[in-house]
Amino acid sequence: MRIAVAGALGRMGQAVSKAAEKEPGLSLAAGFDRPDAEGAGLMSQDAALAEADVVIDFTNPAASVALAEACAARGGPALVIGSTGFDAAQITAIAEASKKLAIVRAGNFSLGVNMLMGLVEEAARRLGPDDYDLEIFEAHHRRKIDAPSGTALMLGEAAARGRNVELGKVARHARDGITGPRPAGEIGFSVMRGGDVIGEHSVTFAADDEILTLSHSARDRGLFARGAVVAARWVAGRPPGEYDMRDVLGFSG
Repeated sequence: MRIAVAGALGRMGQAVSKAAEKEPGLSLAAGFDRPDAEGAGLMSQDAALAEADVVIDFTNPAASVALAEACAARGGPALVIGSTGFDAAQITAIAEASKKLAIVRAGNFSLGVNMLMGLVEEAARRLGPDDYDLEIFEAHHRRKIDAPSGTALMLGEAAARGRNVELGKVARHARDGITGPRPAGEIGFSVMRGGDVIGEHSVTFAADDEILTLSHSARDRGLFARGAVVAARWVAGRPPGEYDMRDVLGFSG
């Protein structure tokens, strides 16, 4: 199977390239980046798409949408998207592209994080909002441009599913000044940016007499690259549609 890497000069692009090169049965067919980028072995986007069965993309929302539309226009290749920070219009554009090709889009490609989401959903289902306040914390390196992280939002969605509510109606993204008492059922988010933190996420259920915290720490970016390669293997040859890591790992039932 032939893999192309979008954003090949970026940190995640380089990690994906290394992971693909080490994987038996895979061929790193092409790498591409911005049109003005220069580097050994880089191709144009059009040339790379012609060479690949699957493209792995960790760039940014605008570039990912443009790539999805380009792949859809030519009927492939399949696409694995690890970018985060999409707005509603961009999510709609990717969903439209997925009518013509298979796309795996996930805020996090870690097996551990996807297990964490299942645990959070189950805990939220059993630890009700009248007794347990729910807070999500995430930390990343200083270069990350979106907040909260895609993973934090995925954890929020998992908690909201567990409590059978819409995240948008209960999420609290900032507290400052005289905020008043905390409403029952609120799902709070807090964010740290600094240093070279790869990714820290925790979900806390706080009651009057106990606190439960579920957490995940990423130690190496290769973790996400390996997960993306697993997703690329899975999505190759799939029918058009938008999938996520729960599909890839068989957690969707």
